[in-house]
Amino acid sequence: MICARCQHFAAAPGGTLCTRCAAAPAQDAAPAQDAAPAEGAGAYPGGAPYPGGPGTAGAFGAPGAVGAPGAFHAPVAPGAWLRPPGVLGRAAAVVLGLVAATDLFAVWVDLTMYDVADDLASGTYGAGLSGRADHADRLNAAAGVVQTVALLVSVIVFLCWFHRVRVNAEVFNPFGHSKKRGWAIGAWFTPVVNLWFPRRITLDIWDASAPADRPRSHRLVNAWWAVWIVSLLADRAAFTAYRRADTGRELRDAAQQMVFADAVEIVAAVLAVLVVLRLTRMQDEKALRGPVPAAA
Repeated sequence: MICARCQHFAAAPGGTLCTRCAAAPAQDAAPAQDAAPAEGAGAYPGGAPYPGGPGTAGAFGAPGAVGAPGAFHAPVAPGAWLRPPGVLGRAAAVVLGLVAATDLFAVWVDLTMYDVADDLASGTYGAGLSGRADHADRLNAAAGVVQTVALLVSVIVFLCWFHRVRVNAEVFNPFGHSKKRGWAIGAWFTPVVNLWFPRRITLDIWDASAPADRPRSHRLVNAWWAVWIVSLLADRAAFTAYRRADTGRELRDAAQQMVFADAVEIVAAVLAVLVVLRLTRMQDEKALRGPVPAAA
């Protein structure tokens, strides 16, 4: 039997609440909440009335059904407001697609540089080699600029979306998060822990956003994170090899590593787009089901 309050954990034997909800009886009373957003802002307070309740509009402005399978209970987390993730989700998907496009351009530049370096390594000093080398250097510099700009824009938009879905997940399930809300931003910039904290936070959001009666597999998130880590390591190795290259052979080897690093980053960006779109859709669907009525 599922807990009647949080709809996420099994109820204790002989009762209707899980051990977590039963240990927090004071949370049945409405906690002090932050001031509600302005009317029409698209946000919903952490307490009743909830979108989808009797006589009200559904979550994110659509009709909801109280008590529908996989719905959520009124949250107990102070300051957690349910806000639509769709606009930020689509924006994040677009900028991540832009990152993939710039990486695709970078792959073409890397191959151009490889051709020039291969001629240098093999001693083929044909006519125009110097001009081709200068052209490859200019293309490489341009690729670095567009990749940096696309990355910075994607970081800003992605983190805005990530924080939004993290707060929404706390509305869906206040108890299912191993890291505090601030880590949704800070985890990406903290050395060492940024190798696994963001994945853990994403999985917590994923589980909280999934229907309680139909848990979703973590395979997509795990694939994205594994490829992302590989892309970070490959990019660092390629940058180091290119910076240390003094001969044509070393430059050719560095160009090979750059092709691999940029190709892996394309895959990571595509998987990130899939994660963003899937998680945004999961939250929309769960919000549209509406909150579960409180246990009597």
